Amino acid sequence: MLKQRSLKSLIRASGVGLHSGVKVNMVMRPAAPDTGIVFRRIDLDPVVDFRASALTVGDTRMCSCLEQEGPQGKIRVGTIEHLMSAFAGLGIDNAFVDLDAAELPILDGSASPFVFLIQSAGIEEQPVAKKFIRVKRPIEVREADPSGEKWARFEPYDGFRLTFSILFNHPAIDRTGQEVTVDFAEHSYVREVARARTFGFMQEVEWLRENGLAQGGGLDNAVVLDEYRVLNADGLRYADEFVKHKVLDAIGDLYLLGHPLLAAFTAHKSGHALNNALARELLANPDAWEYVSFEDQAQMPQAIERWMALRAT
Repeated sequence: MLKQRSLKSLIRASGVGLHSGVKVNMVMRPAAPDTGIVFRRIDLDPVVDFRASALTVGDTRMCSCLEQEGPQGKIRVGTIEHLMSAFAGLGIDNAFVDLDAAELPILDGSASPFVFLIQSAGIEEQPVAKKFIRVKRPIEVREADPSGEKWARFEPYDGFRLTFSILFNHPAIDRTGQEVTVDFAEHSYVREVARARTFGFMQEVEWLRENGLAQGGGLDNAVVLDEYRVLNADGLRYADEFVKHKVLDAIGDLYLLGHPLLAAFTAHKSGHALNNALARELLANPDAWEYVSFEDQAQMPQAIERWMALRAT
């Protein structure tokens, strides 16, 4: 049986929120089978739980944010996508994430510190079958924008493969790869995706901060570009780090469906809003997907077997 996974022990971390600039303390804890990923605002009285779900995503400006109404208005947990990406990449089905602020710590701007924390806590298999969402027919969403059309699509696939392309018309980005395919059966998430950092442009900083965003951003937690070049002294971690980070974000956004996907995801210029729109469109079409588990591992497709073997590498 292909089993669900959780953490072996709790682990703590602290940092600042990318957009709020506020210090936040975080504790990740084990959770029982079929719990899913649950974020908990322990700074509130009473404590408020947010089950990670595509249907509770609200604000998608520069991050994915879970929102719900509380006694004092809207309550939120923001910038969850990098941790969700790490959970997806390492195959974590169940965990509690306790926070004393409204945003996760950005750490170095990638998923790599979260991978390290999860691996340090240890990973434990649980005696319940892992549940996948298998896409049965194509689902697509599109959005017009000034530079052309953005789109994202699911298609049936016995595994999980992401193909992403970007278009920024920036000299530093133009010199890098602007399209990438990551197949979980062939590529190591930890080595080939997790270290890709978020990125931003100096000319947008003033607007972002006036709108309450990027208050905690800087060269230590993002790739920053001026009009011509990358400003970080250490350069890029991957030759195609920009598009790899878009893939990293998409993995986290799509894991808000609540289970790992068996699908091919293809996107052009997609972001948090369109990723979420695609997830919602899939859920709104119950004939387009089904839940599957592999009680008998001998019946598991080879691509999924390879994917499971690559999770820790």
